[in-house]
Amino acid sequence: MTFDCHDNMWNDNELSPGPLPLWWQISDRLRRAIEHGEFKAGDVLPSEAQLNEAFGVSRTTARAALDRLEQEGLILRRAGKGSVVLDPKVEQPLSRLSSFAEDMRQRGLSASYATYRVAMDAAPSEVASALNIEEGRKAVHITRLLKADGLPMGMSHSWINPDILGSAAVPNATDLDNRSLYDWLETNLAARIVAGTEMIEAAVTDPRLSQQLDVPLGSAVLVARRRSHGQDQRPIEYAVVYYRADRYRFTIDLVRE
Repeated sequence: MTFDCHDNMWNDNELSPGPLPLWWQISDRLRRAIEHGEFKAGDVLPSEAQLNEAFGVSRTTARAALDRLEQEGLILRRAGKGSVVLDPKVEQPLSRLSSFAEDMRQRGLSASYATYRVAMDAAPSEVASALNIEEGRKAVHITRLLKADGLPMGMSHSWINPDILGSAAVPNATDLDNRSLYDWLETNLAARIVAGTEMIEAAVTDPRLSQQLDVPLGSAVLVARRRSHGQDQRPIEYAVVYYRADRYRFTIDLVRE
């Protein structure tokens, strides 16, 4: 996109001399312009020099406005390329438990998967504790890349309780490439996940995860560790999912009593 600071609505009015800092006002206008589609994913925002020209502010003020948008995950600033608008983040409410496919469908996105591995592996202590089984006991271990509209969103490591599996056959990679794991559990094992507990923390990618998620080494990720159970409270799945922090975020509604 070729930028012309005189053809856009975001800078039609002058900045307010009120209490809000000028850099905050500029970043707020640019954010609303992104939300309303004035700037789309892949477009380049006006440069610091163009913001100076449009609003008569210092380069420091312009830089602070763009820095704020980058901190919020709306743009990526690259030397020689400018401030590029990123794809909007997918928001996952923490109060709702849903499969990745259900979550993407509710947002008008198409979920797909690339199954890297399905095997019966010895459960490490973290997994054994979550599933209430003996450490070292064999359990189904599924590693999959989660994608939305064909773009990598996260890397999932799911462990299925062997007591739930029973004598049923282990799922194959082709089957899991074409459906939700929750759907497979309900259809093949009559195991319906109804609730769970999730813990979220921050991390950075190592070389392998960087390649899988198609991000630079050391990129930020959100790590969700989720223990899910059925109506009888018996654990069904323990999952560790590494989400791209530039494409995924969690939200929660808070109430003050």
